[in-house]
Amino acid sequence: QVQLVESGGGLVQAGGSLRLSCTASVSILSIRAMGWYRQAPGKQRELVATITSGGNTNYADSVKGRFAVSRDNARNTVYLQMNSLKPEDTAVYYCNVDKWSNERYWGQGTQVTVSL
Repeated sequence: QVQLVESGGGLVQAGGSLRLSCTASVSILSIRAMGWYRQAPGKQRELVATITSGGNTNYADSVKGRFAVSRDNARNTVYLQMNSLKPEDTAVYYCNVDKWSNERYWGQGTQVTVSL
């Protein structure tokens, strides 16, 4: 099992910033890709941002230019810096890992609420 511990969610006003953190119980070097997904009430879970073991990133069009995903391999941690937050960003954010062994794991989710 891989344990993922998420933190950083909360309530913020539109235009504000939050940084989400996700720490894995194993080295990120054993993970093919790691990133963030989100799910708003009544909606399908969607990709927000991912980063591969090689450092390649991709983002949903809706967050490009506002969000940034990064890794700290020494701490086995992935971050999601969220700037210029909008009410449409309100959702439960889930950390995701995709291991080289083809196992996938999800964090428990952290609530992000953006108010007007």
